[in-house]
Amino acid sequence: MATATLFEKTRTLLEMIKFSHTIFAFPFALMGVVLASLKTGAPPTAGQIFWICLAMVGARSGAMGLNRIIDARIDAENPRTAERHIPAGKVSRTEAWLFVLGSCGLLLVAAWMLNPLCFYLAPVALLFFVLYAFCKRFTALAHVVLGICLAAAPVGAWIALRGDVGWQVLVLGLAVLFWVAGFDIFYALQDLDYDREKGLHSIPSRLGVKRSIVLVRIFHVAMVFLLLLLLVGTGLGWIYFAGVLAVTGLLVYEHLLVKPDDLSRLDAAFFNMNGYISVTIFAFTLVDALV
Repeated sequence: MATATLFEKTRTLLEMIKFSHTIFAFPFALMGVVLASLKTGAPPTAGQIFWICLAMVGARSGAMGLNRIIDARIDAENPRTAERHIPAGKVSRTEAWLFVLGSCGLLLVAAWMLNPLCFYLAPVALLFFVLYAFCKRFTALAHVVLGICLAAAPVGAWIALRGDVGWQVLVLGLAVLFWVAGFDIFYALQDLDYDREKGLHSIPSRLGVKRSIVLVRIFHVAMVFLLLLLLVGTGLGWIYFAGVLAVTGLLVYEHLLVKPDDLSRLDAAFFNMNGYISVTIFAFTLVDALV
């Protein structure tokens, strides 16, 4: 019985943080591994891959759990989010805090096992997680801060393998930043009226629907440009280029799903297309590197 209860509670906690959405940033972390390997000319060890994956899981889980705790009161008042786990009573604050502390501990242990620079920079990542959780209370740039948090995935993976920071992974990190900030603006369109009513800050609540969509298009064009820039000096070739073209097509389709006068397909644009985008670019990058 105790085992069944533990399993059920673990599943509930993973649902709280939408663990399946780890797929958004996880492939980009592995893409950072590929770029670092191309730079060094040597593949990563199984141990490095293992600890990078654990660091990624710990970072995202801790960040999402913290966000759910800090936003619990706001979520309870918003009809769209009132059934989230903490407001609905499915997860207590104590359980959520224990989960966050455990996740952050996992990040720190994994960073320590990788190299000193990873360990020293891990608290910086944690500070950005806290900053993002409070951003909507004082700035519309919360989407950009979220982009910075996820951009740390490939940069951290590169540092884990090389112990330094190269321009190639910074370009990839910027691409992730623009991509994430863009789709988070899309996602925030759902709460435009609520945010304005409660005085919460977001790009949609400040710019409105039409101008927000234009800004997302600019961000995603910047993402494609930065991905193309990685063709210079990385050893990537035509297979990777084909992957960028595929990602461009997916982005175009995502934008076709979201219209100023029809936001009914926002979930499909956010959940489905962004998962396809991250997996696609990583797959093409990996195949290019191997070939």
